[in-house]
Amino acid sequence: MRISRRKRPQKPLIPHYKKNNEIQAEELLVLDGEGRSLGEMSKRDALDAALEQELDLVEINPKANPPVAKLINFTEFKYQKEKEAHKQKAHSRTSETKGVRLSVRIGKGDLEMKLKQAEKFLNRGDKVKIELQMKGRENARPDLAKEVVKDFAADIAKDIDIKFEQEVEKQGRKVTAVIVKK
Repeated sequence: MRISRRKRPQKPLIPHYKKNNEIQAEELLVLDGEGRSLGEMSKRDALDAALEQELDLVEINPKANPPVAKLINFTEFKYQKEKEAHKQKAHSRTSETKGVRLSVRIGKGDLEMKLKQAEKFLNRGDKVKIELQMKGRENARPDLAKEVVKDFAADIAKDIDIKFEQEVEKQGRKVTAVIVKK
């Protein structure tokens, strides 16, 4: 048997809605299927109205005074809420920090490839961390490394409007900067 290591959400996609006899409030503001108000009713009268129309009484807003309930088919309602939640989840995307590594002696072709990669990341909405690792005698000249990083950011700025989230700075043997699209 295959073990799934995929993380599952801790909370359900849609909140729990009380329906029919689960509703505890005695007085309810009742809405019909189109959202028109039927007025305040006792829980018993609202349940009778739901039975007549072969619908469910679903508590939409329990915190209101009096709580709001709606006469609808619960399975269709739940399906619509799940569909909306999936749509929201699909459209929400967190931005990641993508890294681009350079060197002091980087060639022109490699630099162009790194530029295209960084532009792709920025257009996707990600942050780009420009990182330059210095080796050996390069550590004696951090100003050259900073210049390479600044030139790289300037080349990106020709095509894309960017801003520095973290300015160019030396951190140990590395020179780093973080840029984002404005």
